[in-house]
Amino acid sequence: MIVKPVSPACGELQDGVFLFPVRVYFEDTDAGGIVYYANYLKFAERARTEFIRSIGVRQQDSLENEDKYGFVVRHCDVDYLAPAVLDDELIVSCRVTSVAGARIEMHQDITRGDQLLVSLDVKAAYVSFKNKRPTRIPEEMMSKIQTF
Repeated sequence: MIVKPVSPACGELQDGVFLFPVRVYFEDTDAGGIVYYANYLKFAERARTEFIRSIGVRQQDSLENEDKYGFVVRHCDVDYLAPAVLDDELIVSCRVTSVAGARIEMHQDITRGDQLLVSLDVKAAYVSFKNKRPTRIPEEMMSKIQTF
């Protein structure tokens, strides 16, 4: 059997917005057959991770350093407007609204076609996991984020 390499969904940048595709699986739904509310947070997290990867930042490098660093969510406002269901094809958008020092803020929408299902405003901090304190986003990463 010949197996062709297959890439995971990686999303794309369009007009300053990162777009990440997500399909709803059975495991994402609750007993009522709709996406369980906390799973939208997972979809949004995946989109933010792929956004960082798409601008050329390998987050694993920061975790492999002696002094480990990474982004942690410190605040999230979520507005649930309509439910997604099994087999829905969703798009999770990610737009940087502010970045400075150790802080990044993003707006994210989760849509099905033209219908807005969930809207999120996320504030994250870049943190040293060694001392559990915010630290400035490295210049190289900051410049890549700002170019976006």
